[in-house]
Amino acid sequence: MRFKLFGNEMEEVEEGGEGWVEVNMEHGTAAPGRVGISVEKLNEFADTERILRSVRKGNIIFLKIKGLKEKDIGELKRAVEKLKKAIVANNGDIAGVEQEWLILTPESASVER
Repeated sequence: MRFKLFGNEMEEVEEGGEGWVEVNMEHGTAAPGRVGISVEKLNEFADTERILRSVRKGNIIFLKIKGLKEKDIGELKRAVEKLKKAIVANNGDIAGVEQEWLILTPESASVER
């Protein structure tokens, strides 16, 4: 099942149809009416600063945490806690997706649960 997002409305699209997302945003983005969505990897604790800078610029981040999870679970917990505190302090949102992904959003977006 796929969805198309139009402003604040979401429409279900049949599987196999054209898969795309259009998001209408007004502030915190490089170009009016556009928002950046990027896929990042969390391989070490130091990556948290780069990821937070991107969210502060108004980008939505799909964050793969598998690398750090396999390397050091304690460091992963520390990194996720830092990300969570910073995102919440900036009125953003953070949510886990399955076992190996997080979604981080700036103030201008939220994760529907």
